[in-house]
Amino acid sequence: MERTGEAFELGEQLTVIGRRLQPGDGAPDFELETFDPDAQAMRSVRLGDSGGQARLLSVVNSVDTPVCHIETRRWDRLRDDLPREVAIYTVSMDLPFAQARWRSDAGAGHALLSAHKDEAFGRDYGVLIKEWRLLQRAVFVVDRHDRIAYAEYVADQMAEPNYDAAVMAARRAFDTDS
Repeated sequence: MERTGEAFELGEQLTVIGRRLQPGDGAPDFELETFDPDAQAMRSVRLGDSGGQARLLSVVNSVDTPVCHIETRRWDRLRDDLPREVAIYTVSMDLPFAQARWRSDAGAGHALLSAHKDEAFGRDYGVLIKEWRLLQRAVFVVDRHDRIAYAEYVADQMAEPNYDAAVMAARRAFDTDS
């Protein structure tokens, strides 16, 4: 499924592949990579690895772009406003090595996950930008039962998401037993 006119940057209309997820939908499983600098090795991360926790997935084009850099640093600061049982992940198509470098340079404490190997995450979460082979800016909150509790697809790739709404949704997703 291709969606046109739902994402843009500086007047360039972009095509997004995949359907939009809605609250209540099951969160698609994923297998993404992260580089563990301590072990000097790649590690796979799946959604199920953090089962029983609420998860906030911040999806960005690339951590090496200005708006994505600002957003990813902001999520890192917002970790203190969330229960410890809420995991924050930033997901991009950046190589895991670039993410690890960025994370070290920024002093970030949350995990950065790479979808560079295949486009499944982008298609499954409805954020794959066809023209760029990058991910559309979006935020998903996945509750402890692996259901989408919150989904925000940011149309303007130069704009930041609604942090307050996502933080509130993450708190609710952790506190909810339904």
